[in-house]
Amino acid sequence: MQHSGSLDCLSPAELRLLIRQKDSRIRTTTGLADGYQQANVVVLPNHLADDFEAFCRSNPAPLPLLYRSQSGETSCPPLAKHADIRTDISQYCVYEEGCLVKTVSSLQNYGRQPSAASGPWSDMVCFYLGCSFGFEGKLKKAGVPVRNVEQGRNISMYRTAVGCFPAGKFSCPLVVTMRPIPAALLDAAVEVTHLNPLAHGAPVHIGDPAFLGIQDLSRPDYGEQVELQPGDVPVFWACGVTAIEAILSSKPRLAFSHSPGCMFLTDIPDTPSSPLTPPSDSLEPQHTKAHPEQTPLCFQVSHNPLLYSLASQAAVAKIRQLETVIGEDPGERGIRALFVQDELLRSCLALSHSSSVAITTGFPTHYMHSPPDETDGPPGAIAMATMLLSLGKKVTMLTDRRAVEMNQAIIDEAVRNGVLKAAIPLVTFEDSGPDAALHFLCHHGDASKPRYDHLVAIERSGRASDGNYYNMRGINIKHLVDPIDNLFIAAKDIPGITTTGIGDGGNELGMGKVKDKVINLMPKGSLIACDVPADFAITAGVSNWGGYAVACGLYLLHTCPSHQRYLKKGLGLEPVTPQDQLQDWTANLPSVDKEESFLSTLVKFGIRSGKTAHLAMEVDGLTFHPTHSDIISRLLEVTQRSTTL
Repeated sequence: MQHSGSLDCLSPAELRLLIRQKDSRIRTTTGLADGYQQANVVVLPNHLADDFEAFCRSNPAPLPLLYRSQSGETSCPPLAKHADIRTDISQYCVYEEGCLVKTVSSLQNYGRQPSAASGPWSDMVCFYLGCSFGFEGKLKKAGVPVRNVEQGRNISMYRTAVGCFPAGKFSCPLVVTMRPIPAALLDAAVEVTHLNPLAHGAPVHIGDPAFLGIQDLSRPDYGEQVELQPGDVPVFWACGVTAIEAILSSKPRLAFSHSPGCMFLTDIPDTPSSPLTPPSDSLEPQHTKAHPEQTPLCFQVSHNPLLYSLASQAAVAKIRQLETVIGEDPGERGIRALFVQDELLRSCLALSHSSSVAITTGFPTHYMHSPPDETDGPPGAIAMATMLLSLGKKVTMLTDRRAVEMNQAIIDEAVRNGVLKAAIPLVTFEDSGPDAALHFLCHHGDASKPRYDHLVAIERSGRASDGNYYNMRGINIKHLVDPIDNLFIAAKDIPGITTTGIGDGGNELGMGKVKDKVINLMPKGSLIACDVPADFAITAGVSNWGGYAVACGLYLLHTCPSHQRYLKKGLGLEPVTPQDQLQDWTANLPSVDKEESFLSTLVKFGIRSGKTAHLAMEVDGLTFHPTHSDIISRLLEVTQRSTTL
């Protein structure tokens, strides 16, 4: 370790004195001043100060602004008593024209002599920015190992491919720190850091570093390599060294900063409610304040590549309520036996991270009729599609060749009636050889270039273990079904494609994930059970309800500040969702009127109720009023019920 254990018990003021005296034991400040905030420091010419403050406000996660000094001010009364920023950091970086020219142990000589090339200190403004070292003490108290301290190393810092929101002359990539966290302790680490927004708050990414454009964890851009232990997950926090990148890119005539890992030690306790925390009317942006109700929970949404996502306790609770509503079983199919907790939530999180989604539906259960399709599936598919479009995702609909003309007409009418936000491509898949699925899913058959990052099947006939497709009565309808299952099978081996299956009987594509339950607990289960799994298997009393719930869940995630912050890496955050955007998302939720209109369109095209084959306003033998309309109303009530922050 770079400093002896005796230093660990000293107060920030005592440590600042030792730093001022050039105590050789203090190389970095990681592990020091336990219980207190630490600060990144940037010193800029006065004419750049307003631009830099705007840059901080636009990027609150990496640059939580604790204090902006007056021109020439060397102290920082709100943060520390008897401090002198020119002497109280163990190592400083000196920049000229955007280039690092040297490191020094004091800035006292700068601006002291009238002839100094540096110009007068009175022209300089100091910015103090929160630092992740400020939450390490709380991590240890929560039982979360701090590997960089254990290994006696400076923290690993990486320049990412993620661009900060520019402001004035400042524009640069986000820099992050990485801490290895045991998978079982991710929630604890997220909660502790969320409650300390002055020290960068909750993580901005958990999982594969390639999502951030980081190619090699063993080669940090700043600091030292911190090694993962077995069972650890790489967790990334926004880092104040982003400010150094801002200096390099803006090329001021002269600037200073702390040397990465050598922070300014403040007298501010690391407890957000502390009376020493800057008051609400200080420079601290309102959206860096911690709301306990928005404390995030952590969920794994992808194994290959590894990806976790965050959503607030409030949003998670609502999505679980949606899952309860759609789990009702008025048709008495016994669907509750297939239920798996949080499949809806994980699917919605994965879809939220997606950019291009392919949705497939179509269950030709009425093989004696033309068309053979049923009214369950298309409404849920369109409900998901229109919400995904509203959120800026690319959406493609995938159908059987036999049904292209009919489905194109249905999509066109849905757009005309305002049920679907905009027209979407309608495509088919034909099994033309062993690589057909790979070429369909990926550009030029290159598994590193997928066209879609999520496949969703809702009430889509799924292949059984004998290669056939069965309706709930055990009738083989293989002759009416294209081999879209092959895409779900191929997707398992393509990094970056996640899959969801939505069903209400166990014979639907994706329900292979709960195949054993279907075989043992559902009528004719050993014959009809789908053999093809999806990453997430959402079960519902009626499959359409699962589609409605996904649309509602996506709305909840995109109105969840904690999830939005995670998606945006803490950059360019608005204190509240813009009203026009919120209105668009709300307008694209499923509604009783829209779903009734769409069901009438299906009936007009001769599509029948699944259970009864009635050409009527019903789905799976349940009339739209009151059964389906009631479920839709209840889903909307859960979704739009306000949460007090």
